[in-house]
Amino acid sequence: MGADTSGRGVIRRAVAGQRRDVVVGSLLGAAHQTGEALVPVLIGLIVDRAVVRPDGGALALWLVVLAVVYAMLSYGFRFGARAGERAAEQAAHRLRLDVVRRVLAPHGGAEAGRPPGALVNVATEDARRVGALNMALTLGIAAVVGVVAGAVLLLRASVPLGLLVLVGAPVLMALGHYLARPLEHRSEAEQERAAHASGVAADLVAGVRVLKGLQAERAAVARYRATSQASREANVRAARAAALQTGLMLTLTGAFIALVALVGGRLVLSGSIGLGALVSAVGLALFLPGPIAVLAWVGAELAKARASAARIADVLAAPGETTGGTVEPDTPASAATGPDAPTTAATPTPGELRLHRLGHGGLDGIDLTVRAGEHLGIVVTDTADAATLLRCLARRCDPDRGRIELDGTPLTELAPAALRSTLLVAEHDAQLFDGTLLDNVTAAAPAEADPRPAMDAAAVDEVAATLPGGTAGRIGERGSSLSGGQRQRVALARALAADRSVLVVHDPTTAVDAATEARIATGIRRARTGRTTVLVTSSPALLAATDRVVLIDGGTVAAEAPHEDLVRDHPVYRSAVLT
Repeated sequence: MGADTSGRGVIRRAVAGQRRDVVVGSLLGAAHQTGEALVPVLIGLIVDRAVVRPDGGALALWLVVLAVVYAMLSYGFRFGARAGERAAEQAAHRLRLDVVRRVLAPHGGAEAGRPPGALVNVATEDARRVGALNMALTLGIAAVVGVVAGAVLLLRASVPLGLLVLVGAPVLMALGHYLARPLEHRSEAEQERAAHASGVAADLVAGVRVLKGLQAERAAVARYRATSQASREANVRAARAAALQTGLMLTLTGAFIALVALVGGRLVLSGSIGLGALVSAVGLALFLPGPIAVLAWVGAELAKARASAARIADVLAAPGETTGGTVEPDTPASAATGPDAPTTAATPTPGELRLHRLGHGGLDGIDLTVRAGEHLGIVVTDTADAATLLRCLARRCDPDRGRIELDGTPLTELAPAALRSTLLVAEHDAQLFDGTLLDNVTAAAPAEADPRPAMDAAAVDEVAATLPGGTAGRIGERGSSLSGGQRQRVALARALAADRSVLVVHDPTTAVDAATEARIATGIRRARTGRTTVLVTSSPALLAATDRVVLIDGGTVAAEAPHEDLVRDHPVYRSAVLT
């Protein structure tokens, strides 16, 4: 039977992968709990053998034994907690990597319907809660050993007291598990609300300039206030459930200990046990609330972990936007990265694109061949059709009818990761990330490639001149320190620096001035010499630098010719690019 690759299977492997640390932590924790249980017993023995009948030598000997037990329980707690914490952090880290890997997977889909803040919450807080299950298991196993050790020692002191503990402790554990069920549901709702609030906050911060320009600050604040209020109320409900569960468990535990003390007192009065046994029994009765409370806490942590595990499993099991093929194109060596990447460039794939009767959304029967090494312009009169075309080329969706081929192989038969190492679709709304200008440009560049040609082609040298530190200057989250035109240039430079065999660019110069646009048109042509380049745009400057232009109107190919000929002969084209 194959390995479980479902979301829950991945979670189980992440948690179970730290089994060694959990076992070590549990053993050391058990040693700590056993030592804690032995302390009142040793004190009772000291009372019987060295205090009731004064004996200095016996007193010194038992005090040494007591000191050894204290050292054992101290080191057991220290190193056991360390092992449990390591298991928790390692599991959480592995889950964070799994979530991020799924979000960044070539076939996509994990981010659908989830704002970025929600995904961050899943990868951080939910992963932490599930990882903490290892620590809970470590302490829980140790607590069970402590309860059993206390019961056994009580049996030696008095059979009725020991039986009372052996019967009462499992009942308390069962009650703790039952009381934790409402907490699980409240915890799941709390995390959902918190993730939604984080997503709203991230969206508002990202669009703060637009909001100010529209004078929509009040509406944005009101939206976040409502979301934050809902998150707060969910948090309060979860806290109330946790407080109720903890309070009830403490009450039940206190009543149980009172019952143990009452039975022990009656046994002392009847003469069934002596003074030392009474001290031991009272000490064990005071000891038992500790491990029992830990078991209650473990129940609460288990409830939280289950709720978070369900959210992580939803992300990991999210269906991809496309299914993966098995064929891998001859990826150019320049696209490889990592320690095993070759240092010399190999001959790139030819890069011929063929659209055969492509139909999807508003597109209807598109027949188009982009020759290898061609510099092609595409003008689409309907922006929705342009978006659909880009989604199909990027294989974020598969067409309803027809097919797209890369060097004769349908995209549906190509492995997504391999396809993206050959064909890159740089969309108009490409996002930058917090870091230096150079880091953003070289994010997808081949190892040790020179980014300067791409930066020159996109006129990024002018952007660098405005930053303190030049290319080493930081641009802020999503390029917040740059203007719209500067962000476009950096995104274009990043796409050019990626050096893919086939590059599709959508409207890369809508926010730059005419002089810079003309420079970029020439720069793209120069930087992409010998490589297949498709410019989906209505910019006359960019289209004038192409080999030919294809006009898509009404979802079909209406005309194709050099830019100058279409401007002269085709009124629809002329209206699309000159108005």
